[in-house]
Amino acid sequence: MLGERVPSLPRQNAVESAPHKRVEPLRVEEVRDLAAFDALEMEWNALVKRVDDQVFYRHEFVRCWIEHFAPGAKLRILAARNASGGLAAVLGLQEEQGHQYGVPVRQLSSLTNKHSCRFDLIAEEPKRAAVAFLSHLLGDPSWEVLRLSDVPEGGAAWELLHAAKGAGMPWGAWPSARSPYLVLPSTVAAWTKGRGNAKPLRRRRRRLEEKGRVEVERVAGIEGLGSKLEEAFALEQSGWKAQEGTAIAQAVHRRGFYTGLARTAAERGWLGLYFLRLDSRPIAFQYGLEYAGRYLAMKPGYDEALSEVSPGHLLTENLIQDCIGRGLGELDLLGDDAPYKREWTEQTRQHHWLFIYRDTWMGQTLQRSKFRWAPVAKRMVGRWVRRR
Repeated sequence: MLGERVPSLPRQNAVESAPHKRVEPLRVEEVRDLAAFDALEMEWNALVKRVDDQVFYRHEFVRCWIEHFAPGAKLRILAARNASGGLAAVLGLQEEQGHQYGVPVRQLSSLTNKHSCRFDLIAEEPKRAAVAFLSHLLGDPSWEVLRLSDVPEGGAAWELLHAAKGAGMPWGAWPSARSPYLVLPSTVAAWTKGRGNAKPLRRRRRRLEEKGRVEVERVAGIEGLGSKLEEAFALEQSGWKAQEGTAIAQAVHRRGFYTGLARTAAERGWLGLYFLRLDSRPIAFQYGLEYAGRYLAMKPGYDEALSEVSPGHLLTENLIQDCIGRGLGELDLLGDDAPYKREWTEQTRQHHWLFIYRDTWMGQTLQRSKFRWAPVAKRMVGRWVRRR
């Protein structure tokens, strides 16, 4: 490309595990259709299990996301194989036309949106995989920015940023979700001791029990799941999310994703759909997954007509007690930080959007506009507003 300086990346075969023993470079393949992606399922999941066993990185989760949120995507999934042909790393990407401050940008972006929760490079040797993938992508002039969304702090994908930085490429990191999480003790008694909201919730629970029979239900299996999901979707749509147009049931792709994911999770023993019921009527729910010792709280909802007794908090209290009883070690509240989540914990997990730009005039300009000029303009406007 005219005006592009080809960055110098470390040679893949420069890594040695023993004197005079050269490690063969990783062989990078691109997966561009669903059939080829589906063929990777067993190898993909085995790699996730070995490297960072999170449900969001599993093939089934990514497949469900693609099917409902990006059915027509131009897939550019990178897969790296070692000398013996084993799958050593994967990076789920798609090619799309984006915009940055109104300027059209050809970008490679992660297979993510706000419903995918978390994303990362999955690699046995992240540094080596990052060099291999970035070297491969530099041979393709069709993109101007590589964007990875919601990478956890300290995740393997940061090695891509380090490789780009070492090669002199424009880059940047932008904070995204700061997700609260709670490390669970081994007993309910240990969790209850010293908890600040215990007494207020006891009072609210008594007030709720005065209205009728209160029950907690956990749905984990496939039988009757469709009707249970419809109850949850209807309850969510009865509140403020419907006014903002963000309720699951208000969009075919959202309904399809959460329905398909729930069915897959139920078949594999991951589903944890909880309801708080008043005289059999659902007044709060928590849609989540139970995986690898964690409960992952993806979507909550409650009856806003009963907000004075905090049905969502009451259900969360029951959910935590059940998770402890089931031997889980963490409740991950996912998504953005919010006051209602801070009722339960002060611990958070920071995520970032990572950006790598080609070393061209356009790439340098895009990087400066996002990480230099825009922040300066924002600070100047803030000072002007405060002075008014």
